[in-house]
Amino acid sequence: MSSKILLTNDDGVYSSGIRAAYRSVSDLGDVTVSAPMMQQSGVGRSISIFEPLRVTKTKVDGIEVNAVGGTPTDSVIIGMFTIMKQKPDLILSGFNIGENISTDTVTTSGTIGAALEGASYGIPAIAASIQVKEEGLKFDDNRDYEHDFEVAIKVVNRIARNVLKFGLPDKVDVLNVNIPHIVEMDTEIEITRLARKLFRTEVEERHDPRGRPYYWIAGDLSIMDDEGTDVNALVQKGHISVTPLSLDATSPIDFSEIERLI
Repeated sequence: MSSKILLTNDDGVYSSGIRAAYRSVSDLGDVTVSAPMMQQSGVGRSISIFEPLRVTKTKVDGIEVNAVGGTPTDSVIIGMFTIMKQKPDLILSGFNIGENISTDTVTTSGTIGAALEGASYGIPAIAASIQVKEEGLKFDDNRDYEHDFEVAIKVVNRIARNVLKFGLPDKVDVLNVNIPHIVEMDTEIEITRLARKLFRTEVEERHDPRGRPYYWIAGDLSIMDDEGTDVNALVQKGHISVTPLSLDATSPIDFSEIERLI
């Protein structure tokens, strides 16, 4: 019986990244594409509960897609409960144009948010992202983004094939895969933990023509971190980073340490 795979992203159904992601799993089963109609980077695991959702069926480079007028999480829910009408055997979210590393992005990325949503139903999930050299590219309309995805396609194909065959280890809900901008077939793959921070946050105050202030949240990237982190592996070493993620965000401490605080 053919595996059922749900493919989504946060860059939108027209992104070149989702077309490459389709190629990475198209030989592994029946692939259903359900992804946001528009760019949805940075929305995390947000869900539309105050407005109805519409789905437009169309084709992108010959691939049948379902364009959802909502968030990546909406797309996963609509994909499972309305389009597929069943739980898939695997969810792939990506390829995101722009790396998703550190706790900063894990808690804000729509790519990872979609994977976590699927994982909450017990479905093995993979989030896959490609490093970019210009930060602005992460938020563009990336339907014409040019990149050689061939190595990334092969890496994700191998991982997805093994996840379908063996499943994910106990207490692992999502594999967060980040692939360097320049990558070869012999590029080392490193199993990593999340770095604490990726962004050094700043707030810029500006003024409109009437002199009233407004603000831009901005900042530079942190390109240095400890050995074993995803930032260290991807940014400093140019390695492929694979980070196992869990939905259980409970701190693994002795609860007696909290008792004195309450």
